[in-house]
Amino acid sequence: MTEPLQLALGDNAARQLANATKTAPILPTITPRWLVHFLQWLPVEAGIYRLNTVKNADAVRVTCTSRDEAVLPQTFVDYSETPREYFLNAVSTVLDVHTRVSDLYSSPFDQVKEQLRLTIETVKERQESELINNPDYGLLANAADSQIISTLTGAPTPDDLDELITKVWKEPAFFLAHPLAIAAFGRECTRRGVPPATVSLFGAQFLTWRGLPIIPSDKIPVSGGKTSILLLRVGEKRQGVVGLFQPGLEGEQSPGLSVRFMGIDRNAIASYLISLYCSLVVQSPDALAVLTDVEVGKYHDYPDTYR
Repeated sequence: MTEPLQLALGDNAARQLANATKTAPILPTITPRWLVHFLQWLPVEAGIYRLNTVKNADAVRVTCTSRDEAVLPQTFVDYSETPREYFLNAVSTVLDVHTRVSDLYSSPFDQVKEQLRLTIETVKERQESELINNPDYGLLANAADSQIISTLTGAPTPDDLDELITKVWKEPAFFLAHPLAIAAFGRECTRRGVPPATVSLFGAQFLTWRGLPIIPSDKIPVSGGKTSILLLRVGEKRQGVVGLFQPGLEGEQSPGLSVRFMGIDRNAIASYLISLYCSLVVQSPDALAVLTDVEVGKYHDYPDTYR
């Protein structure tokens, strides 16, 4: 049986002489991590931050005297004798790269740099999760009982967000919500005929309510179709929420993040220690409020998430 006559060079053979354009490795779990961008970050000496507070603010006495009254009240401001201390938490891992791989297969992309880049991105994703969910210093664990409220109807409504504003009324900065909660809030606003406005920040568009941006984070847990929405006041001068980091680390790549070469073992494996030191402080109880039991839709449509 004779083979069919080939009139021209075929595609499969021709591709052997072509240079394929390659992308850097794509990591789908990378998010914008807006919470980190919107916080003020304070350098911490020796990894310890002591939050000193006034012991009894109501005991500070002042008065408005009449012109002919000469006697003024005497007072003083007492401090807490047992202030809370915050210790920086480490998010870390050890990256291993075989020297053969980095020697032979580093064109056009440097294998070590790409391995470090992707691992650092994953460490930073975990950092944002810890800022929200850490049982010691995370936002959800540090909301005062008086600052936690439940939704009025289940789905997040403008009334719910207004209620949050009453809890953080002194210069609130932004809402923080899971993208599913933001979508649910948008639906409720549309149903009521009050579509929320948008604002451009850091080159991105955000929905707003009462002029406050609603910042998305997929690190807020969604369980059984329910989640939470947070409202924050930020900044040290405002006695708000602030982030903490350790400055001047050996091998510092960015604030609080260091990469250290640990050497090469007998199996020709090069190791790199990646560490990110951080924590978070709610300086005043009224700097944070949480709306709980926020329904985002039918629970079977959204699997439980906790990053």
